[in-house]
Amino acid sequence: MSDFNIHYVAQLARIELTPEEEQKLGVQLGNILGYIAKLKEVDVAGVEPTAHAFPLVNVTRPDVATGSLPHDEAMANAPAKAGGLFVVPKIVE
Repeated sequence: MSDFNIHYVAQLARIELTPEEEQKLGVQLGNILGYIAKLKEVDVAGVEPTAHAFPLVNVTRPDVATGSLPHDEAMANAPAKAGGLFVVPKIVE
């Protein structure tokens, strides 16, 4: 099945192909398109469309508001502090 233009595909991908690469890629793309044509023959009349093969469940905890860390505890391990705030290295000149 080679009803596509390999030059057009290469142009869309913005790649330059040697004649050997064109031949090899043409055969590979032809095989892929042939396999897709086979998949189109499968009877899926009774199959419901899904996004995933298995149902997915969110494994994160519920988002619940809680109290914040007291200021003294937050500042306890600060390597540098001034005026009740964290002191960090300047990263923008």
